[in-house]
Amino acid sequence: MIRVFLVDDHEVVRRGVAALLGSEDDIEVIGEAGTAESAIARIGALKPDVAVLDVRLPDGSGVDVCREVCSRAPGLACLMLTSFADDEALFDAVMAGAAGYVLKQIHGSDLVGAVRTVASGQSLLDPQTTAAMLHRLREQAARKDPLASLSDQERHILDLIGEGLTNRQIGEQLFLAEKTVKNYVSNVLAKLNMQRRTQAAAMAARLRDDRHE
Repeated sequence: MIRVFLVDDHEVVRRGVAALLGSEDDIEVIGEAGTAESAIARIGALKPDVAVLDVRLPDGSGVDVCREVCSRAPGLACLMLTSFADDEALFDAVMAGAAGYVLKQIHGSDLVGAVRTVASGQSLLDPQTTAAMLHRLREQAARKDPLASLSDQERHILDLIGEGLTNRQIGEQLFLAEKTVKNYVSNVLAKLNMQRRTQAAAMAARLRDDRHE
């Protein structure tokens, strides 16, 4: 039996979803809430298998509820239910630990299937959504680490450029041909969207200073 908790500030929506899910032999709706505060308290007490959460609540966000209850109960699957196709909310929900994200326009049978899917430990994100999420995560990683696109060897060469070494000197230190080093330098500049070696040297020096700090 899949134990489900519903969170939505619209009573009519809660009743409709509860009736839909409760008509299934393998699903039991064990509780409801219309606010974030009530949801966090009751989900913690009732320990459902799945929480169906409205993204927008009068006293907060379903995303915040998801983050809070998932941190307390790692086995809980949160299924976000919303009226709006909001990429920002989707990203925030997945980062908060949501297992799935569906629109309220979804067919009843598909919502039942979604609950079963997340209850079984699977995620409910279509390929297009997954691709967008991965792209967003890569962008975030790049902002946190400006050298994320560089290989270990390219990072090492950037450090040596920052120390003022020529291609020949870098080659001697790394046991590489000067032409090979030149190719590496070209790749580093291209990946960092730079035109000149001096830009790379300045960046390497700044990063070195940051590390020292």
